[in-house]
Amino acid sequence: MSSSEQTFIAIKPDGVQRGLIGDIICRFEKRGFKLVAIKLVTASKEHLEKHYADLSEKPFFKGLVTYMGSGPICAMVWEGRDAVKTGRVLLGATNPAASQPGTIRGDYAIDVGRNVCHGSDAVESAQKEIALWFEKSEIQSWKSAQHDWVYEK
Repeated sequence: MSSSEQTFIAIKPDGVQRGLIGDIICRFEKRGFKLVAIKLVTASKEHLEKHYADLSEKPFFKGLVTYMGSGPICAMVWEGRDAVKTGRVLLGATNPAASQPGTIRGDYAIDVGRNVCHGSDAVESAQKEIALWFEKSEIQSWKSAQHDWVYEK
């Protein structure tokens, strides 16, 4: 088990438009993760190209960037033990058709191009994405009252 880490989670324009922000936040909170940063933003093309730079050679890249810039995104930083790995489990498979019921994508998404949310795939990716979307001053450091009820040690 790793120590506490941070992960970047974004609710994509389809999730925002469908009113899923509260439900998604609730799932992370119920799991025991702590929200340390959140904002609603419509990202520029340049910002999204940086975020998805690793996909720039993929045939769907241009459409992805256009779609992600089509409306507001709810950008968040969540903190807790194994936050990156567990966050990905909560989201489900990238393709909603392969997502298990009970996951966010398994419950709320049908099409891979409208899969509701993005989550960091590795600790290194999370650090890069958090730095891209948030200033250090926007990330709060606080101890949740439920901490000792979630973690044994």
